[in-house]
Amino acid sequence: MDEINRNTDIEEEEISNDIPSSSVGQSAEDYSADNIQVLEGLEAVRKRPGMYIGTTSERGLHHLVYEIVDNAIDEALAGFCDHIEVEILEGDIIRVSDNGRGIPVGIQPQTGKPAVEVVYTVLHAGGKFGGGGYKVSGGLHGVGASVVNALSEWLRVEVRDGKEHYMMEFKRGNVTRPLTVLGATDRRGTTVTFKPDPIMFDTTVFNYETLEIRLREQAFLNAGLRITLTDSRPGMEQTSVMHYEGGIRSFVEHLNRNKTAIIDEPIYMSGSRAGSVAEVAMQYTDGYNEQIISFANNINTPEGGMHETGFKTALTRVLNDYGKRFNLLKGEEKLSGEDTREGLCAVISVKLEDPQFEGQTKTKLGNSEIRVLVDSLLGEKLEQFLEENPTVAKTIIEKCISANRAREAARKARDLTRRKSALEGMRLPGKLVDCNERDASLTEIFIVEGDSAGGSAKDGRDPKYQAILPLWGKMLNVEKARLDRVYGNDKLTPVILALGCGIGDECDVSALRYGKVIIMADADVDGSHIRTLLLTFFFRFMRPLIDNGNIYIAQPPLYKITHGKKYRYAYDDAERDQILSEIYAASPNARPDIGRNKGLGEMNPVELWETTMDPAVRVLKKVRLEDATRADEIFTILMGEKVEPRREFIEKNAKYVVNLDV
Repeated sequence: MDEINRNTDIEEEEISNDIPSSSVGQSAEDYSADNIQVLEGLEAVRKRPGMYIGTTSERGLHHLVYEIVDNAIDEALAGFCDHIEVEILEGDIIRVSDNGRGIPVGIQPQTGKPAVEVVYTVLHAGGKFGGGGYKVSGGLHGVGASVVNALSEWLRVEVRDGKEHYMMEFKRGNVTRPLTVLGATDRRGTTVTFKPDPIMFDTTVFNYETLEIRLREQAFLNAGLRITLTDSRPGMEQTSVMHYEGGIRSFVEHLNRNKTAIIDEPIYMSGSRAGSVAEVAMQYTDGYNEQIISFANNINTPEGGMHETGFKTALTRVLNDYGKRFNLLKGEEKLSGEDTREGLCAVISVKLEDPQFEGQTKTKLGNSEIRVLVDSLLGEKLEQFLEENPTVAKTIIEKCISANRAREAARKARDLTRRKSALEGMRLPGKLVDCNERDASLTEIFIVEGDSAGGSAKDGRDPKYQAILPLWGKMLNVEKARLDRVYGNDKLTPVILALGCGIGDECDVSALRYGKVIIMADADVDGSHIRTLLLTFFFRFMRPLIDNGNIYIAQPPLYKITHGKKYRYAYDDAERDQILSEIYAASPNARPDIGRNKGLGEMNPVELWETTMDPAVRVLKKVRLEDATRADEIFTILMGEKVEPRREFIEKNAKYVVNLDV
């Protein structure tokens, strides 16, 4: 979640219209060749880093590591590397080593410079453009190494080619030490050490767990490859060795480790055609949520693409055909795509010579030929598997039929809700206190825990653009519920009606009635539970709202510090201590009163407005999805049926809990 600055309620963004300052005030007729700027070398990367790594937040920082690791993995894909080491060093420094062939150090003909220098200083330079260096590769198509160099305060690259040990150094993309021979060696490989430039990033502190999740993913995708992650920072020392001979089959087992599988082992299928390779591993659980993770050349494609389309099409077709052929589906009964994917966990991995990604950061695969490959592969191999394993086939079809009937029940519940709303002459819940503004982009709704807090929020709000929806009673844990139960739940129906954008497959962000959906709950255990239940609901049934950045969490202050006739609010212990130190510095004999805010209902309307609802001073946290796979795992652990994973999670993370009120 992103914390929003207290003086503004939107994320700060760099805003530029790309017009040089000297041109301000010029007329259209003054526009000439002088207005055209040419950025030399890697200047473009430092000028617009978001174009190359997506963001300069913590996510963009870790993307630098992924780019260097991806280059090493390309060596593994080519069959020349079987061990990659990643180390976090003191001072926000990263070192990545592999035992591949080593980046070429000979003179590159077009530039007259050593090839390694070209790779790290020239955009779109590398061995991935049909020159025979790599048949299959990920990375940013020759951009990755140079982008990392451009965004680093300094970078050092060492190459061992089995004869000589070379080194070259850079500062913010510029050569500071030409290619130098350090001595003889019989080893091969590349080592890249770099320090991200604090000028370019919001933070330069690396998160071990974030790197571990991504690197483990890569180890699963490359069966047999060993990846070692080490944290050498003082007081944070730890090491993880990731090595999976089972490949994506092991990946699916890992993803399902906190769930209950209904078939013993993942179903695995693979095949190739015209230089492209496709692998699929899949396993059904007794849950209701689907989890499909896809990759192209080891690059995660969170928005899917043609490989996912081919998978879904074939899965629906094969299961319907099998169900009809063996009389498991009766009469006109037919499974929808959603029915066939309920409770399914699947990993799709394709490797192809010329991947066509949509967007610089590769979130969707566009190659139409890969759809045909995955469709035909899955169609043939899955049909064969089902015929050879009739017991497993029956279990899967029965799961899908159950999903189909529940979906029909959900449709009836949805239609009943709509008819009831129409008969009552309204579509909005009775407890909703709506705002006056009709432009959704200007409005916000506070989902408030309890009637007393709802009353304070109602009286303290700005009625022009702020709406209030009080909730009461125990809310449904949707992690353990299908769509039909969600529609029938009297605690969630008001939320669905108030937001107006539908749920599940019908969720449409464009129909959302409010630009900001703000969860406002107490800063105690019960409030945390309410927040978690609502976040589970939004993640499972209104995911587009999270993806679109519409969900926020309000942060009420933890303390009210009164000194004389003045008072100030503190939102955490650190701010409380800072305020107290300022008071004591001004008056050594001061005796400030420190009040602990237990609940929103204890605040009067004025207090609630000036601390939690006023855009000029409030603190909001924007709910942002960094890693869908990790989010799915956390919701499964915290809200799922299994107790043991939840206990282990609590024991592991209890030390990080602060400000706990029981």
